[in-house]
Amino acid sequence: MTNTINIGLLGAGRIGAVHAQTIVQRVPAAKLVAVADVNLTAAQALAARFGIARSGDDPAMIINDPSIDAVLICTSTDTHAPLIEAVARAGKHIFCEKPISMLLGDTDRALAAASAAGVKLQIGFNRRFDANYARVRRAIVEREIGELHMLHIISRDPAPPPIAYVKVSGGIFADMMIHDFDMARFLTGSEPTEIYVQAAVRVDPAIGAAGDVDTAVVLMRFANGTIVTIDNSRKAVYGYDQRVEAFGSAGAIQSGNVYPNTAVLSSADSVRRDLPLNFFMQRYLDAYAAEVESFVDAVVNDKPVAVSGDDGRAAFAMAVAAKKSMESGQPVRIE
Repeated sequence: MTNTINIGLLGAGRIGAVHAQTIVQRVPAAKLVAVADVNLTAAQALAARFGIARSGDDPAMIINDPSIDAVLICTSTDTHAPLIEAVARAGKHIFCEKPISMLLGDTDRALAAASAAGVKLQIGFNRRFDANYARVRRAIVEREIGELHMLHIISRDPAPPPIAYVKVSGGIFADMMIHDFDMARFLTGSEPTEIYVQAAVRVDPAIGAAGDVDTAVVLMRFANGTIVTIDNSRKAVYGYDQRVEAFGSAGAIQSGNVYPNTAVLSSADSVRRDLPLNFFMQRYLDAYAAEVESFVDAVVNDKPVAVSGDDGRAAFAMAVAAKKSMESGQPVRIE
């Protein structure tokens, strides 16, 4: 592999645009040479915005281009697995947004295709690259808080997604909490053995009518003995709520929300500050950039990717187990 690589982008939506900006502005070892999206207008607009040479509405223009070394898959979830297989067969390295698929069988076939082709596959769990979570992990790994006993992860969105999206999202566990499942594995350094869920529709009855829930609490036990709790809500009126606390035998570490400024207004009536950053596009902008930089570095320098296909599968398997627990009302063992 040369010191620079050519990248093709599949998907010109919000996250595709974020990754395009990262490659163009922050990654000198990569050149974004083509973008494809089923919405041709979106592909053309993104290409014009960032000076991308080619655009189109057919992924084959990227998959079959021998000059392209790696592909970023930022399309709808139902297309991820077949695109991974197609890109792998073409011998190109792959970065794919989560989840790999809504079915474990399709996930396994995609992973097998990447393995058989000998290409790198990184999954887009961007929170691993966030400075706050990285600091919590360091405190756990270096035993600054002693032996880890409990981990609590809070993840609440400022507003629910459109109902049309909810219907095809795969549900709150596979769409939203999957990030927290990955974070639980990342922070504990262990694998879950059992999961129990309590969930309800507390935000919008239309979400329930679409077959999903919008409020959930998960209790898990991990192989190393750590007890992990996760709580999710589709609506926090005060903004994007992203916090974590790790508690151990020698102390604890907490990571709070990120704010647009550090100003605190004090008056006779109250002491207050502005609301936290409103959503993931603002909160995790640096983490999104760092994960793409990491992927490019892995390809250029032939290193292992930071977040593997197996990591993606493990988080999705936890989502599957969570849904089973919710439906049965019973704890579910995770093999």
